[in-house]
Amino acid sequence: MSFFVSRRSVIQICGVGLLSAFTLWSLAAYADEYLSGKVWPQPVVVTPGDAPGAPPSDAIVLFDGKDLSQWHDAEGWKVADGVATVRDKTIRSKREFGDCQIHLEWAAPSKVSGHGQERGNSGLHIQGKYEVQILDSYKNETYPDGSAAAIYKQRPPLVNATRKPGQWQTYDIIFTAPRFKKDGTLKSPGYVTVLHNGVLVQNHTELEGETAWHKAPEYIAHPLRMPMTLQNHGNPVRYRNIWVRELPMPEENSRQG
Repeated sequence: MSFFVSRRSVIQICGVGLLSAFTLWSLAAYADEYLSGKVWPQPVVVTPGDAPGAPPSDAIVLFDGKDLSQWHDAEGWKVADGVATVRDKTIRSKREFGDCQIHLEWAAPSKVSGHGQERGNSGLHIQGKYEVQILDSYKNETYPDGSAAAIYKQRPPLVNATRKPGQWQTYDIIFTAPRFKKDGTLKSPGYVTVLHNGVLVQNHTELEGETAWHKAPEYIAHPLRMPMTLQNHGNPVRYRNIWVRELPMPEENSRQG
């Protein structure tokens, strides 16, 4: 019995010794820790969507499968079974956006018709000026900077991640808006990052200016916030689950220059 108590005491003493050594080591480690000295606010809590691609709690939902009330000129588009199908006109968002995260899902027609730019052609024009191409690029050769997920007539995608016609495709886009000086000259260019079906295809790509089919890109001064458009190019491309998260723009409440 005395041997047991003595052994236990030794263990306790060693335990205290080990604890003290650990405490001293921890204090020394914290003493050497680098602290930036910057005071940051606690990050705002955002609840992710319940399923992949679902809008998070701070998203602005532009199409939830019910109607196109968040868009101008959408009366001619068909909305059925949670899907909006391109018809009649190009539609324009009622909301205006600057720096933002965009999620949209689209599908080219299941029945393949035409080739090149004639197959499943539409487009997302961010700020109405900078187009991320929407096209059925599955086994459909065209000019590279006009294929799916290209910055139209500026930069091809890094890879072709297009699924088969009729299958749903996803775009997840990070957009940094261009900034202009008071005199209308460019202060800083725009940038676009695109994930197509989860695959990185545009990596912080610098925009050369507005995208157009008939002329070289150039910047023309415009406000920091502008609406986006979905293009009618004569093909019945389908859309669903479109939402946007606005990103902080520190200069928004001050004059640019």
